[in-house]
Amino acid sequence: MIWRVVIFAVIGVVIFLGVRKIWRDWTGQFNAEEQEARRLRRERDLRERDQPGVIDLKRDEDGTYRPGDDDKRR
Repeated sequence: MIWRVVIFAVIGVVIFLGVRKIWRDWTGQFNAEEQEARRLRRERDLRERDQPGVIDLKRDEDGTYRPGDDDKRR
């Protein structure tokens, strides 16, 4: 009877450790993919910002966003 309990406990621990390893592997893979997507999105945003038609808005004293003094359109 005691052997049956020990065997079930060992099987339970092995299953728990396997599920835990799978969970960590999947979470790590999803985090790596998310980091890569963020990096690509950041690079795209930087490329778009350097295009000639893009202006930078700066916050004025009254809280309104306006083109800065270095605006090339004027």
